[in-house]
Amino acid sequence: MTNLFSVFDPTSSFQISSNWLGSFLILFLIPPSFWILKNRLFYLFHKIFSSLFNEMKILLKPINPSGGSIIFIAVLFFIVFNNFMGLYPYICTSTSHLVCSMTLSLPVWLSFMIYGWFKHYNYMLAHLVPQSTPGPLMVFMVMIETVSNIIRPLTLAVRLSANMIAGHLLMTLLGNQTAISYNFTLLTLLITQILLLTLESAVAIIQSYVFAVLSSLYSSESTH
Repeated sequence: MTNLFSVFDPTSSFQISSNWLGSFLILFLIPPSFWILKNRLFYLFHKIFSSLFNEMKILLKPINPSGGSIIFIAVLFFIVFNNFMGLYPYICTSTSHLVCSMTLSLPVWLSFMIYGWFKHYNYMLAHLVPQSTPGPLMVFMVMIETVSNIIRPLTLAVRLSANMIAGHLLMTLLGNQTAISYNFTLLTLLITQILLLTLESAVAIIQSYVFAVLSSLYSSESTH
């Protein structure tokens, strides 16, 4: 967690930071009957998975729909679980760190870039120049498209980390003020905290969905 936001993490008395254990707590919170019996939780999960699978299959037309869709859906659920675990007290959101978000975005982008340049060399070169580009601007468009392709994993990681850390920092700052507030100010802060917690729950889902969809779009460009 050696990055800019490490100072906002809860401290740990162990030699190895235990904040990363929040990424695996969701496996212990799922009841055992989810893996054995087809209960309501299983059917809800299956319904969500089927909807996401059909949507990813449309975005990933050039690749194998089964394997490609499952990869990005797994990343989506992993980010959702980590984002929600960060809403619990004394659990750090691992996806709010560039160490974690870059680990998710860089391998996916790099693997599809390598595949695209080896298998679809001409198409990748043609993709650097958009259609109807004037001749004098082609050199500049190649430079711009090259830079935009290179920074894609960084933008994915920064978008996820920045959106997750922003709301958590605001909730922390408001929570510190409740200890020294009274009467109307305290009530206002509590209502604001509840509304902000609801907003963060929506952001946790939206950001994971955006991450998975953008990753699938980037991959479909290199496998056209």
